[in-house]
Amino acid sequence: MLARSLCRIAGVFTLCGLLVPDRAEAQTTNTSDCGASVHEAEGSGVVFLPEDQIFCRLLADPKESRSFVSLLRGTFPSLSDPSGRGTTIASVGLGDSVGLVRWGGPSPGEGLQLDVVGSIFAQFDIGQSSNDLINADYIIGVPLTIRRGGTSARARFYHQSSHQGDEYLLRPQDIARENLSFESFDVLVSQELRGWRVYAGTEWLVRRDPSTLASKVYHAGAEARTGRAGPLRLVGAVDLKIAGRDDLSPAVSGRLGIELLRSSSGGHPARPVTLMLELYDGPSPYGQFFQDDVSLVGVGLHFGL
Repeated sequence: MLARSLCRIAGVFTLCGLLVPDRAEAQTTNTSDCGASVHEAEGSGVVFLPEDQIFCRLLADPKESRSFVSLLRGTFPSLSDPSGRGTTIASVGLGDSVGLVRWGGPSPGEGLQLDVVGSIFAQFDIGQSSNDLINADYIIGVPLTIRRGGTSARARFYHQSSHQGDEYLLRPQDIARENLSFESFDVLVSQELRGWRVYAGTEWLVRRDPSTLASKVYHAGAEARTGRAGPLRLVGAVDLKIAGRDDLSPAVSGRLGIELLRSSSGGHPARPVTLMLELYDGPSPYGQFFQDDVSLVGVGLHFGL
């Protein structure tokens, strides 16, 4: 109350609205430390077109549906031959989900939910004068999620197609273009406990082009979140993927940063904005370059829409 009164006296309603949510709007049922919360009016029963989620997005998975912009530097062989060292790229994502229906569980915020998700991930070579678009991944999927207390799970079927940028294809060197697309089914199980979260699962590519794509991927990770200091808290995560190939090369993604909660209208859960240090090492997560081994470090700004 004191903070909001000071905001009114100062006349900075926009900034304070972001940092100091009104209690009258705090009508959410909190179901997890990782951010899965629902509006109290949608906490039970059958809800069509729910606005909130019961399965938390994976913090460090580079292919998780989210909106972000990252600046990364490191080794990327296809962009800077022969070693690929000293490459700088901008990675941009636009992703969100639409809830179709949620069947409420025994307690508010629990249950079973069906969504549609879509994402576009694009990478740009900042080392070129024209900031060439090098790759764009298009993903659309249908996840079915379930939650009971701190335990949640997601089963998802999705399609991905990947395309190289025109400027990159016009470069003088010989470029091998892949007509990459696939359909995949994955299952993840997640457990949360006192600021910690661990998850594990498996992904099966039911159709893949080219056939050199791995047919199975093992997936696991861990996340940690501190208590909040006002709208802020520290977050960190490690995500690990191992493709079912002979070499079993792991892809490791790590992130560490500060999360700021933005107030949301109508009493729905607040949406986070997260500034993070990012590290990635292993087989490239960028579709057209799946045969490259990359090592990148940088900073990213991530938005919860």
